[in-house]
Amino acid sequence: MMTERQINVDSGEIAKFSALAHKWWDKTSEFKPLHEINPLRLGFIEEFVSLADQSVLDVGCGGGILSEGLAERGASVTGIDLAEKSLKVAKLHLFESGLQIDYRCVSVEELAESAPESYDVVTCLEMLEHVPAPASVIAACARLVKPGGWVFFSTLNRNAKAYLLAVIGAEYVLNMLPRGTHDYGKFIKPSELGRMARLAGLDTVEVRGMHYNPLTQIYSLGGDADVNYLMACRKAA
Repeated sequence: MMTERQINVDSGEIAKFSALAHKWWDKTSEFKPLHEINPLRLGFIEEFVSLADQSVLDVGCGGGILSEGLAERGASVTGIDLAEKSLKVAKLHLFESGLQIDYRCVSVEELAESAPESYDVVTCLEMLEHVPAPASVIAACARLVKPGGWVFFSTLNRNAKAYLLAVIGAEYVLNMLPRGTHDYGKFIKPSELGRMARLAGLDTVEVRGMHYNPLTQIYSLGGDADVNYLMACRKAA
């Protein structure tokens, strides 16, 4: 169990993403999949809430791909991450995009202590499978969102199909991701994520699968949540 002074971070994961930080905005690099799924992620969020004039927190923002998409839709965005090199890239890219985003190097748990119920929307996408204690992140997200606000998660299911496609397929066969990007043991079943969200005071509204067709090289939403999936949750008003 984590104590309040412990930081919920895997130093190996930070080092891994720090080594790739300069490639965040190279759409032909290892981050190509994130660029390609970003419109789907934003579209999913906008099914439940209009982002214009909303205060949004992007947890695990990395180089700012999702954060900039949120800001382009009129949201007031704060992005947090513990990988300082990634945050430097995110801040530098603002000179190119012309957007205004508040990037901070702080843990979600620490921010939840200092600024509870401060955001209309909290996003935590492709991040839970990279931390030692996902329940702690989920609880902090729930504390940070205002009553009646929305929290969005995305992660990878834990089953044989997910291992075959997300690890063996994506990392070793198709070379879409660097080998070692994902630790199968950290994948989270939708039922587990739903339970952690419920314990944190969030109601699960929707679970949606995200799929990749290797023949057409196109991503889409819908159908089963066997591999990648998104979850929309809401805090009671």
